[in-house]
Amino acid sequence: MFYEPKDGHGLPHTPFNAIVTPRPIGWVSTRGANGVDNLAPYSFFNAVAYTPPQVMFASTGTKPDQSDGKDTVSNIRDTGVFALNVVSYALKDAMNASSQALPADQDEFTHAGLEKGECRTIDCPYVAAAPAVLECKLTQIIELPGESNRMVLGEVTGVYMDDACLVDGVFDVTKFNPLSRLGYRDYATVRELFSLARPDDK
Repeated sequence: MFYEPKDGHGLPHTPFNAIVTPRPIGWVSTRGANGVDNLAPYSFFNAVAYTPPQVMFASTGTKPDQSDGKDTVSNIRDTGVFALNVVSYALKDAMNASSQALPADQDEFTHAGLEKGECRTIDCPYVAAAPAVLECKLTQIIELPGESNRMVLGEVTGVYMDDACLVDGVFDVTKFNPLSRLGYRDYATVRELFSLARPDDK
């Protein structure tokens, strides 16, 4: 089939998210200017540059008690920092719990039963059980076409990795099985790897 998004697809659920898969989950933690901590997962997330290391995530949607779309974006706009927590398979239920739309004055860490750590390079909490965390300084918030679509770009200022995931100097994802977002209500986890040498590798 072929469809133009402006005309609709005629299917029970939109296939767009199922086509662009798998997508890593950006589990973004922030601290509001009022001191309230926030944690929320975003499936439009990725790394975008090596030097300096940079990441992006996109927030799409509104919240009745927030004029800036989502609490996450509002907090980042106010403070200029955020942390990206890697979601392991073991943390899937806590990640899902943190996706609930809570009032802006409620802490998702508490709601999801998660212990916090404190970032070293920025004033921000992180998920203590996360296998890796990227501490980020805001570089841009870009308004995208559509209602409340915003892309947040940040420079990584600190990197935490669980020592248990380092094997012979390599960050081994099979030690924690990262979670990825598929379409609909589907997720996947990484359990098996294979390597390919690039044609230009010497």
